[in-house]
Amino acid sequence: MGNYIDPHIHMVSRTTDDYKRMALAGCVMVSEPAFWAGFDRSGAEGFRDYFRQLTEYEGKRAAAYGIAHASWLCINAKEAENVSLAREVIKLIPEFIEKPGVLGVGEIGLNKNTRNEATVFQEHLDLAARLGELVLVHTPHLVDKYKGTRMILDMVRAEGRIRPERVCIDHVEEHTIRPALDAGHWVGMTLYPITKCTPARAADMVGGVRHRARAREFGRRLGAQRPPGRPRVHLRDARPGPRRGDDQEGRP
Repeated sequence: MGNYIDPHIHMVSRTTDDYKRMALAGCVMVSEPAFWAGFDRSGAEGFRDYFRQLTEYEGKRAAAYGIAHASWLCINAKEAENVSLAREVIKLIPEFIEKPGVLGVGEIGLNKNTRNEATVFQEHLDLAARLGELVLVHTPHLVDKYKGTRMILDMVRAEGRIRPERVCIDHVEEHTIRPALDAGHWVGMTLYPITKCTPARAADMVGGVRHRARAREFGRRLGAQRPPGRPRVHLRDARPGPRRGDDQEGRP
């Protein structure tokens, strides 16, 4: 059995037995984004304790089983409707961002695609840009994922100070993976047995991306080999020639 890294898991909600099982299965590292605790926290100090848990305590729990622990910091999209609270929490992040194992700002994003959520997302992006941090983005599960993803991509593009390759768009599905990749971002898929994305769907998406990448590379090489002065022919405009055994009009 080979080793693996779990790039997105919320271990604060897991028991120590889960660390043991993961270690036995070959897990050598986990990446833990800040997330919703299952209820809305009442004030910024609750997030201060949560950030301490992520940056000071959880790594020790993981290390007891030989697993490295990394984390991301933010106020999650589900609690971002409270803009005043979100701003208090964002002010706390620089206090913890330089601690060992902190990867950047995340998982920020949208939940119901509201104006307040967008405001808080943009203010997280501003913080990440000012501090030079990586960004992990949560795309909606319960409402229009495509609309939310487009909103996110537009806001990241408008921010302008964060290079696309420093942003990972998570929870992509068949209808959102291509816009995120075309924008130059990394993407992540969330594999669940029933909800979100199944392993079979994820394999199909990866296969589709590889197929398009091969087609682009073939087109690039074809263009590079074009003799001077010969017009470029797009692959989508090409027509297949007669196959062996066809008549002169291409009929079998």
